Amino acid sequence: MSHFAPPRLSLRAVAVWRRNFLVWRKIAIPSILGNLADPMIYMFGLGYGLGGLLPEALPAFGGGSYIAFLAAGTVCASTMNAASFETLYSAFARMDVQKTWEAIMNGPVALDDVMLGELFWAAAKATLSGVAILIVVALLGLVQSPLALWAIPAIFLTGLAFAAPGLIVTALAPSYDYFMYYFTLFVTPMTLLSGVFFPLDQLPAGIQAVSQMLPLTHAVALIRPLLFGQVPETPLLHIAVLAGLALACFWIALGLTRRRLLS
Repeated sequence: MSHFAPPRLSLRAVAVWRRNFLVWRKIAIPSILGNLADPMIYMFGLGYGLGGLLPEALPAFGGGSYIAFLAAGTVCASTMNAASFETLYSAFARMDVQKTWEAIMNGPVALDDVMLGELFWAAAKATLSGVAILIVVALLGLVQSPLALWAIPAIFLTGLAFAAPGLIVTALAPSYDYFMYYFTLFVTPMTLLSGVFFPLDQLPAGIQAVSQMLPLTHAVALIRPLLFGQVPETPLLHIAVLAGLALACFWIALGLTRRRLLS
């Protein structure tokens, strides 16, 4: 059978998800606080520091303050980072260092189910990170409408969209050291070019065209209007891009992992 044959999935993936949850539950509070610290520093530091130098309610910021504009982008960036870290460092440890995946596959669980469980666990953990920041943003009075509740499924979809590419890198990486290339060459530039910190129309036209192809741009375009009490423009396009990326990258990651572990 080809390594890149269609996935053969079952509900056994739920057991893999539950196993990861039970392990994480022992360190849940430090984990959540750790995921909150870095994005909150950026949000408060830039939002109140740089934002204090800017006029209130600029049209470029959706008619709101800069910190409200930045808060929505921070929710998306935090979700991306949490999903990436989980499918890189944590999943690699379970796959290569601890041999947890091999131990699970000694039971009636296939690699396809292990991978699916890892995908949904990373998305769930990333959703916790994004929702935690969303709650803080709401407590600060920066959420303008109950439409923001629709951001929660969008955050989960964003988690899926970034967990799947992370699994590809995990399947290819010989060691932890290679993950820095992914963050330096892909995650960090995308954070700067996807409208997290400033509006995309401030970029040169060529860079804007590149930005429109980045998944984080679609996540920001889907989630930010909801926090401002607006319906996103072309929401089905953004959903299709994120869902399509998650599906395609999961399939590729599964094929690569089959080749690595089952050959």
